[in-house]
Amino acid sequence: MATVTATEPTLTEHTAPSPDPSYIQVKNFSFWYGSSQVIHDQTFSMPKQKVTAFIGPSGCGKSTLLRCFNRMNDLIDGIHHEGDITVGGESIFNPMLEVISLRKRVGMVFQKYNPFPKSIYENIVYSLRVAGRNKKSELDEVVERSLRNAALWDEVKDRLQDSALGLSGGQMQRLCIARAIANQPEILLMDEPCSALDPVATGKIEELIHQLKRQFTIVIVTHNMQQAARVSDRTAFFYLGKLIEYDETQKIFMNPEKPQTEDYVSGRFG
Repeated sequence: MATVTATEPTLTEHTAPSPDPSYIQVKNFSFWYGSSQVIHDQTFSMPKQKVTAFIGPSGCGKSTLLRCFNRMNDLIDGIHHEGDITVGGESIFNPMLEVISLRKRVGMVFQKYNPFPKSIYENIVYSLRVAGRNKKSELDEVVERSLRNAALWDEVKDRLQDSALGLSGGQMQRLCIARAIANQPEILLMDEPCSALDPVATGKIEELIHQLKRQFTIVIVTHNMQQAARVSDRTAFFYLGKLIEYDETQKIFMNPEKPQTEDYVSGRFG
């Protein structure tokens, strides 16, 4: 079990370069499920160590695009794409790139919290054990660091060997965030991370997102307009698989250029 340290920083940080405005680039990207095209010729870039929110009505392709960034859609038969997505200048579709290594760089938190039916400790170290990393001192360090970064350490430090299924919903989602950042990815994808949570737990996740962007580049899909306005630096509005508008979040919500964007963020449709 990890040892409590004398001081408890809010976030364990590592040295990182200044934010790169084109860290993630989507280039003339289109995507199909079989014969059904769900993403249409999208081109835009996302900055490093910022939060980018994807908004739009159900079925507009925002979650599909999110899952393209770590190639989760590869698990579905009959998909194909045109165009490219790059991270740090490297194509994620490079045939020489191992998908497993990509997913180590791009962590993901899903809409419904999904802890493994294991202890809190084993949830965090699962991916490390799969990779053959079993040194106890290293695992203890990763568990403590990840739980601190997910703002969960104080709540569970005395019951790391208890089942993760005994946690509250909000705690389970923060545990899933801790599990996703255990390998210290560069990017953290969040697909509706608060949709199954109550307002108090949602507030904790949103506060956590503000802290995590110091270390990770975050892309979040949300249907909650107020949440997008609160947590993101940039916002992309999608409709029917097309990118309608993308800009600084304040501009999208206060002074959008496109009538469709204004109608959506003001609640006239969607």
